[in-house]
Amino acid sequence: MSEPETTWLTQGAYDRLKQELQELIANRPIIAEDIGNRREEGDLRENQAYQAAREDQGKQEARIRQLQHLLNHARVGVPPQDRGVASPGMMLTVRYEDEGETESFLLASRAAGTEGPIEVYSPESPLGRALLGAREGETREYEVPSGDSMHVTLLKAEPYQT
Repeated sequence: MSEPETTWLTQGAYDRLKQELQELIANRPIIAEDIGNRREEGDLRENQAYQAAREDQGKQEARIRQLQHLLNHARVGVPPQDRGVASPGMMLTVRYEDEGETESFLLASRAAGTEGPIEVYSPESPLGRALLGAREGETREYEVPSGDSMHVTLLKAEPYQT
């Protein structure tokens, strides 16, 4: 059995996610009351408002479970300090050798969220897995969904700063 996935989070991200979880849990009675009110409106098979309220409840419960799992398996604190090596919590700048384009992104769980318009790639994604442990200047190969292989060079790896 493998160890659960650990997600690196800054203290700010952890606090933000914990606040979101508390708000969602506090909202449960309101959604339950809304479903109850919609249920009284008539035939449930044709009651679109009831169906929509149930769907909203399902989405909220899924997000609650996601946040609980994320927070229970989070590593909170300062970002990794091993500059120059790709690891979760690092801002990476890469060059896609096949296209000649560069891109910067945060290597972290997408569920953690970031402040601002920062692109986030999961360490579990094909690109993330290929880059884990890479050193600046190193080129790695990974498979894209079409089955083709891409080559990417790590240009820069720095700890993410909020």
